[in-house]
Amino acid sequence: MKSIYFRNFLSTAVMVLVSFLFIGCALFFLGQNFIIDSHRDSMKSNAEAVAHMADTAGNYDLYGWDMRISLSVAHEISGNDIFVANGEGRIVSCSDDPGRCRHIGLAVGEEDMGELRSAGELNELTDLGGVFYVPRYVYAMPISGGGEDGYVFVSSTRSTIIGGWSAFLWVFLAVALAVLSLALVMSLVVSKKLSEPLDEMTAAARRFAHGDFSVRVRENKGTDELAALTTSFNAMADSLERSEELRNEFIANVSHELKTPMTTIAGFADGILDGTIPKEEEDKYLATIADETRRLSRLVRHMLSLSRLRSEGSDLTKRRDFDINELIIRTLLNFESRAEDKRLDMDLQLPDDHMTVTADPDSITQVFYNLLDNAVKFAEPGTAITVALWKQGSKAYVSVKNRGESIPADDLPLIFDRFHKSDRSRSRDRDGVGLGLYLVKSILDAHNEDIAVTSADGVTEFVFTLTLSREKPKADKAKADKGKSDKAKASRADARRRRGAEPRAEDPPPGGQA
Repeated sequence: MKSIYFRNFLSTAVMVLVSFLFIGCALFFLGQNFIIDSHRDSMKSNAEAVAHMADTAGNYDLYGWDMRISLSVAHEISGNDIFVANGEGRIVSCSDDPGRCRHIGLAVGEEDMGELRSAGELNELTDLGGVFYVPRYVYAMPISGGGEDGYVFVSSTRSTIIGGWSAFLWVFLAVALAVLSLALVMSLVVSKKLSEPLDEMTAAARRFAHGDFSVRVRENKGTDELAALTTSFNAMADSLERSEELRNEFIANVSHELKTPMTTIAGFADGILDGTIPKEEEDKYLATIADETRRLSRLVRHMLSLSRLRSEGSDLTKRRDFDINELIIRTLLNFESRAEDKRLDMDLQLPDDHMTVTADPDSITQVFYNLLDNAVKFAEPGTAITVALWKQGSKAYVSVKNRGESIPADDLPLIFDRFHKSDRSRSRDRDGVGLGLYLVKSILDAHNEDIAVTSADGVTEFVFTLTLSREKPKADKAKADKGKSDKAKASRADARRRRGAEPRAEDPPPGGQA
C-alpha cells in the first residue's frame, strides 16, 4: 500500500513536471512565432532603409560599387542577405562579396514579381523562383528614385532566425531541469517531514489498541493544521489515559466494595450452616448478614443511578417548575425517626415567600436526600442540623449544615470523587458505599448547577444552587402561593404531631382541612 508520504511526493513531482511541460510548450510555440515575426519586422526595416537611401541619393547607380558597399554594410549590421533587382526583376547588386556572389544576373520568378508589383511589397516564405536553393523568409519593396526604378530584396534563412532562439531553448531546458530537480528534492524533504507526525500517530494508535495509553507524539511548533492535529491527538491521549485510570480504579473499587459484604455474608452463612456459630448467637449474625445485604443493595442501587444518569445525561424533558420549600420539608420528614434516635434537632430556616425553581424534582430530591443522609450520619448526638434556603440574583441557594468531626483539608478536594471515603468516614460509616456525594455532584453538573463544601471547627456545610423559575402572572402566583402555604403548614403540623408536640394555632387539623 502506497504511503501518504509517497503519494504526496508523487503528486508534487507530477504537478511540477506538468507545469514545466506546459510552460516549455507555450514558450516553444509562442516564442518561436514571436521571434520570427520580430525578425521579419527587422527585415522590413532593413528594406525600407535601403530603399530610402537609394531614394534620397537621387541618381543612385543600382549597378555601382557604392550600392554594393551600402548593401554589405547593411548585411553586416542586420545579418540579413540583401540584393537589388532592376525593373525587370533581374538581380543587379548583392550584399555578398563579388567573388562569391552567385545571385547577380539571376531573375526573380514571375509569380513573385507579379505579387510585388501588384501589392507593392512581398513578405513570404519563398525561393523566388529558383534564386535560392531552399525557401527563405523574404521581404521586398520597390525603389523609386530619381534614376532607374528597381526593387530591394531582404532575405534570411529559418536556421538563422531560429538559431538564437534554439540556444535560448537549451538554456531554458537546463534551467528547467535544475529547478525541477531542486523542487523534487524539496518535495521529498517536505513530504517526509509532513509524514513523520502521521507515522508517529499511527504507531501511537497501534499502541493504544494494545492498551498502552502512555505514548505521546511530538508536538509541532506553530499554528498550522498539523500542529493543531498533534496537540489534539495528545489531548485525546491524555483523556484516554485518564479514562483508563478511572475505569481501572472504578473496577477495583467496585470489586472491593462488592467483595467485602459478600465475603461477610458467605462467611456468616457458612458458620450458621456448619454449626460453627452457636444457636444462641445466630440471630446476631443473621442481623449482620441482613445489614451487609442492605449495604450491597445500596451499592447496586447507586451504581444503577449513576449508569442511568450517564445514559440519560441532562434530560430537559423532565425539568419543570416546582416549590423547593415543599421539597425540603417533604424530604426532612423521611429523616424524622433517625434524627430522634440520635437526639438531633432540625433547624429549618426557610423564607416566608416560597421559591419556585426549574429542575428535575426527582433528581433534586435525591441530591437533598443524600446530603441530609450524610449530615445525619456524621452529626454528633444532641446537636442540630441546619437547613437554610435563600435566593441571590437568579439562583436559589440550599445549605445543609451539621456539627461533628471536621473533614480533613486534604480530603475536601476529593470529597465528590467516586468511592472516596475520608478517614472519618471509614471509621464511622461502615454502611456507606462512597457514591452518594459523587452522585450529587453528577446530578448538579447535569443541571449546570454548583455545589461547594466547607468544614472547619467541627462545622461541615454543603451549599448547592438551583435556577429560579421565571415569574408567573400575579393572580396565578398568589393562588399558587396560598395553596403551597397551606400544604407547608399541613406538613409542619403533621411532623409536630408525629413528635408528640402541641399543635399551634395556625396548624390545620388532621386531614389537611383548615
